[in-house]
Order: sequence, then structure tokens, then C-alpha cells
Amino acid sequence: MTEKRTINQAGFDRFLACLDTDRERAGHEYERIRGRLLLYFQCRDIVQAEDCADESINRVIQKLEAGEELRDPVQYVFGVARMVLLETTRRQARHQEVDEETLVSAPQPEDDEGLRPRLDCLRRCLQRLTPEKRELITQYYQEEKRAKINLRQQLAQRLGVDLNTLRVRACRLRDALQACVEKCVAEQGKM
Repeated sequence: MTEKRTINQAGFDRFLACLDTDRERAGHEYERIRGRLLLYFQCRDIVQAEDCADESINRVIQKLEAGEELRDPVQYVFGVARMVLLETTRRQARHQEVDEETLVSAPQPEDDEGLRPRLDCLRRCLQRLTPEKRELITQYYQEEKRAKINLRQQLAQRLGVDLNTLRVRACRLRDALQACVEKCVAEQGKM
């Protein structure tokens, strides 16, 4: 993200007042909006989803501090979020181009001997999972771009969970698999 914008308490209070006259309900609405923003950015594979969600809200608060009136603050926040998304995807694309150029120009290893033990360990660790968990993790990381999003939505529907729950389950499984692979590789190195 660009430089972190700081907001003051008065600006935040003004934003809450736009959401609801009752401070407690306004707080709940704020949390709901922020949660939806996180999901909005995560579903679009934005790595810094939390930063983008906060940036979107901060920009709206700055508009309020500048005297702008909001008829529909939720719609306005998501309009700002679309702009933040465009900026972020452009920035990520530029970084990806640089990374791909670096990868292409980097010397390639002569053989995959270092990779082979990790792959063997990954296969063993995957076999230790229940069939349901193995299916979840392998399907979660299949496909690219829009096809990946569609596949994840179908997977969440089939499991009867929302996308956020699916994301958390996949993340926990991935972390467990990574720990298993690291342990396996370390044990092989001792032999």
C-alpha cells in the first residue's frame, strides 16, 4: 500500500455517526462493513486484504473530514474499495513483472536433487491426511484466476461452509502440511 494514512478520533466518530445514530449499532455496522471488505479483497487474491480494507475506510473518513456528505456510506465505501483494488492490482502486476524478470534471469539449478526430498515428504504427508482433508487441500490450490475462485466457491458449497471458513481450514491444513514436510526433510537429513 501507499503510505499509511492516520485518522483522528473525531473523523472516526463522524464515520460511525453516518452508519447509525446509535453508537453500538454503528460499531456493529462498522465491523460488518470491514468484514465484507476483507472478503471482497481476499476473493480477489489481494495479499494485503486487511491493509486495503483499512485504506478504503480511511479514505472515506478523510472525505467526511473534508466536509463531504454521504447519502449511502456503505455504497460509498465499496466504491472507494473498487478504486483501492484497481490501484493494488496494478501495483501487484508491476511487482509480478519484475519478479518474473528476476526469475527468468536467475541461474537455474542444474538438477532437482534438493527438491526431490521435499516432494517425497509432501507425498507422504498428504497420505497421512484423511481423504476429506486431502481432497480439500488439493482442490483448494487447483486452477488459476477466475477458475480458482469458482472452484473454491463450489468447494465451500459442497462442504456447507462460507468462503472465509474454507479459507481458514485450507490455511490450517497448509500450515500443518508445511510443518510435516519440514519435519520429514529434517529427519531425512539426519540419516
